[in-house]
Amino acid sequence: MTTRRDFLKQSAFATGALLFPSFSKHLFRDAEKKYEPGLQLYTVRDAMAKDPKGTLSRVANIGYKLVEGATYTGTERYYGMKPEAFLKVLNGYGLKLPSSHYMLGAIERNGSYPKGTILHDWDRAVDDAAKIGQKYMVCAYLDQRVRKNLDDYKKLCDIFNKAGETCKKAGIQFCYHNHNFEFKKMDGQVPYEYLLKNTDKDLVKMEMDIYWVYKGNADPLKLFKEHPGRFVLWHVKDMDNTPKHFFTEVGNGIIDFKKIFKHADEAGLQHFFVEQDVCPGSPFTSIKESIHYLEHNIPSVA
Repeated sequence: MTTRRDFLKQSAFATGALLFPSFSKHLFRDAEKKYEPGLQLYTVRDAMAKDPKGTLSRVANIGYKLVEGATYTGTERYYGMKPEAFLKVLNGYGLKLPSSHYMLGAIERNGSYPKGTILHDWDRAVDDAAKIGQKYMVCAYLDQRVRKNLDDYKKLCDIFNKAGETCKKAGIQFCYHNHNFEFKKMDGQVPYEYLLKNTDKDLVKMEMDIYWVYKGNADPLKLFKEHPGRFVLWHVKDMDNTPKHFFTEVGNGIIDFKKIFKHADEAGLQHFFVEQDVCPGSPFTSIKESIHYLEHNIPSVA
């Protein structure tokens, strides 16, 4: 039962929210923003190659709500399916695919350039992404042959801006996914910082792979502070406490995800995806451990 005192408190609180909207927004930010657990399907790549439908069913049953695609380049299919067919499968398991990975497409394979890449048949890739309801298209990796020096990164900035313009016309955001090589200085500059400063901040956002940032001896929180709102996607991947600093399940390693998630708003986070490149046993066991940790230790994970 609501007492008169409770009613007066609630009324005063509501009035304060109306009079001071910026204060209200800050006050309720943590309570309002929730993130559905996502999985980068590269983690279960072998299973997806053999039985995509059965694999997606298992992923959904474990509790993941979102998935991020890891294959389209070269086939212009989502795990062998056209976008409409793949969307139907996803809907059947209650899954959403807000994002997928793509390659640059600058390296020939078997005498030709792979299609469905940023450099080849990108319009088709964007159209298919729109059909499936994607909101993000991510450059997954840069071959060593296309990033030999800062001049190469300068060319990449132009390419990414153009790719971002094409995405924007379809209501999609272009992003770049890092590894650790971007944090090794070239001519006194850090390539990752160069990308951040020389791409349009609205056309090119970042998918931060938190593991690889630490592997590159960089600080995610420092990047959030210096480039607020730029890191709309995260790969949540942990690092084990061994000299190798190898992949491990989220919560089993040395990365303080509790601290990092407290800066999600500053980063601009919209979605995160658990990823574990190599698992010690069944990847399904690993992804179950990771989601269990996140749901029980990170308040903003729904």
